[in-house]
Amino acid sequence: MPRPALRLAVEIDGDGAHPAAWRRAAHSPGELLTPRRLARVAAVAENAGFTLVTLDDSILPPGSGAGPAGRIGAVERAAFVAASTSVLGVAPVLATTYAEPFHVSSQLASLDHVSAGRAGWVVGVESDPAAARAWGRPPVEGSAATAREARDGLRVVRDLWDSWEDDAVIRSVATSRYLDRSRLHSIDFTGETYSVKGPSIVPRPPQGRPVVLARPGIVPAELTDVALVGGGSVADVGAAAAGDSASPRAFAEIEVALDTPHETAGERITDLERYAPWTARPDRLRYAGPAAGLVSLLTELHGRVDGVRLHPLVLDEDLAVLSRLVLPELFVRRIAARPLPGTTLRASLGLPRPLSRFTTTDTAAATPVREEIR
Repeated sequence: MPRPALRLAVEIDGDGAHPAAWRRAAHSPGELLTPRRLARVAAVAENAGFTLVTLDDSILPPGSGAGPAGRIGAVERAAFVAASTSVLGVAPVLATTYAEPFHVSSQLASLDHVSAGRAGWVVGVESDPAAARAWGRPPVEGSAATAREARDGLRVVRDLWDSWEDDAVIRSVATSRYLDRSRLHSIDFTGETYSVKGPSIVPRPPQGRPVVLARPGIVPAELTDVALVGGGSVADVGAAAAGDSASPRAFAEIEVALDTPHETAGERITDLERYAPWTARPDRLRYAGPAAGLVSLLTELHGRVDGVRLHPLVLDEDLAVLSRLVLPELFVRRIAARPLPGTTLRASLGLPRPLSRFTTTDTAAATPVREEIR
């Protein structure tokens, strides 16, 4: 039986995975934050066949020195990408360490409505004390405390998505009724540091719940849809994916630096190392070399993970090589698959659409089933 094809994601925040990537970017310094540039990058990723793009975020500035002094929030950028694309999944990074889970839930539900079911959420954490000062909140100190806030925040967000059953909105002109109040539910969450009551203010998202992605250990695996796993070798990545069996899907985190027509990957890295080191991360695999080698690496990962999230060294340079030499070869070999038009992100990832946890058996039987194109 053939193995399921890989799904491909790429991180498109900023200029690339290297801290000095902006020095080699093809755009002018002031263009980084413009919607026009973001739309161009998203269009390249969608046309290349990526299933998903992610957008990193923090309340703190993304860099220092000559780098950008600020950026538009990830959800706002994701909404712009969703409106300018038609197939591409969009997943911003959002942390509930200090942000209100009620607001996070509403933002992501709205993003799913805007994108017609192509929204995801990369669960993040804020560990820098400067983030607490920016929020005007007491600092959350220690890994256990940040994990608690992430866990509680995710549970609240999921419950708020479920607080509207699928058929709560009836829009009956004859009776002048917009919704069935019996299909709205109070979540009444009480955690260690806060409580939340009442239903969401946004109807249930088209996917039921937008796709949740998270690194292992941040939140309980059974609450996530995609585990973002890494390691120093293919074997380590495979072991990490196998060890997170509670998550339905596992994506390998890979930093990539590719040969371009004019320079090798090593030469490009050496050039950037003059300005800042590219420190290896234990939670990411790293590849540097020709496009053919990356195709071989992804072929080796095929069957060990369900997809990959690529972090290009320099987005403008590496995304072009990925689009021209890597993804077409993966599609020809049937190692990876493009998302199909008209599908939700859940359908593209082979994930079922969940019922609201408040749905009764009778309600589920009466709710029409929406079939997705596969």
